[in-house]
Amino acid sequence: MGNPLRLLITGATGAVGPTLVREAISSQYLIRTLSLDQPYGLFEQDVEARQGDITNPETVYRAMQGIDLVVHLAALLHIADPPASMEEKYFRINVEGTRNVMQAAVASGVKRVVYPSTIAVYNDSSGRIITEKTVPHPDTWYTRTKLEAERIVLDAKDDDGKPLGGVLRLGTVYGARIKGNYQKLLHALARGMFIPIGKGSNRRTLIYDKDVARAVLLGLSHPGAAGKIYNVSDGTYHTLNQIIEVMCSALSRPMPKISVPEGPVRVVSGLVEWVSKLIGIHPPISRSMVDKYTEDMAVDSSMIRSELGFMPEYDLSRGWGETIDLMRRAGEL
Repeated sequence: MGNPLRLLITGATGAVGPTLVREAISSQYLIRTLSLDQPYGLFEQDVEARQGDITNPETVYRAMQGIDLVVHLAALLHIADPPASMEEKYFRINVEGTRNVMQAAVASGVKRVVYPSTIAVYNDSSGRIITEKTVPHPDTWYTRTKLEAERIVLDAKDDDGKPLGGVLRLGTVYGARIKGNYQKLLHALARGMFIPIGKGSNRRTLIYDKDVARAVLLGLSHPGAAGKIYNVSDGTYHTLNQIIEVMCSALSRPMPKISVPEGPVRVVSGLVEWVSKLIGIHPPISRSMVDKYTEDMAVDSSMIRSELGFMPEYDLSRGWGETIDLMRRAGEL
């Protein structure tokens, strides 16, 4: 039996990082992390945690020494209605930071890099079923920079001229460290303070964080993953109403009894945006938020199952049940 492989995980203090660290340790990897923030007890077992910025090439190169495999999680994530000043920051972190990681990986003789990206690069599916052959249409700085970072990863070659990296386009990730819109939705449902917009028949594609970790580790070890893009989800897609129903069941709360039509909400959100701009404040609701809530994202993930053998272990009910249980134990719900 050979020596255990050394795995570098960038951005390991984020939403998915601690779960991935635990799964990787269980799989006998030796872990080094590189994150802007100190872990402060996030990692329960022996991890070489380094603090540093991926936009600094020297920092990345030093962290890469002695490493066999890399998971590049570090990124500036989606922000609703970001100010114009954020554009440069998105490109500096998501694009140039990824370039630093890949250049250091090539120079250091790394065997494989896995880059978790996002199905958001496709944009709204508008009634279609999205596959890996669907042409992306990114419409935000976040999705544009993630798509550009994907190309950097896929263009990198090892010493033999073979692809070094693989890309996993993840469905919306949820779990105990959930952030963003689903965190807000969960807390609103828990308080009985949520009123749905529209019919709720728009589709979503999700994946539980533990299944994300399993897919990432498969991407590191499977010889067929290099140079490829795979969509990753729980194996199906769900209407927004189905997701809300499962969340309410796990919370032991009733489903919301009323909803408001989409059209009037769009009118009101436009007025709120206009007034907020006049008085110089960030709008509490915007048209882009309504667009995000009502978007249709039905993404097929059968290719990673057929080519790499990935099988998700968590369906919607089990995943949200465990998420809510863990958040309650931690006093976060």
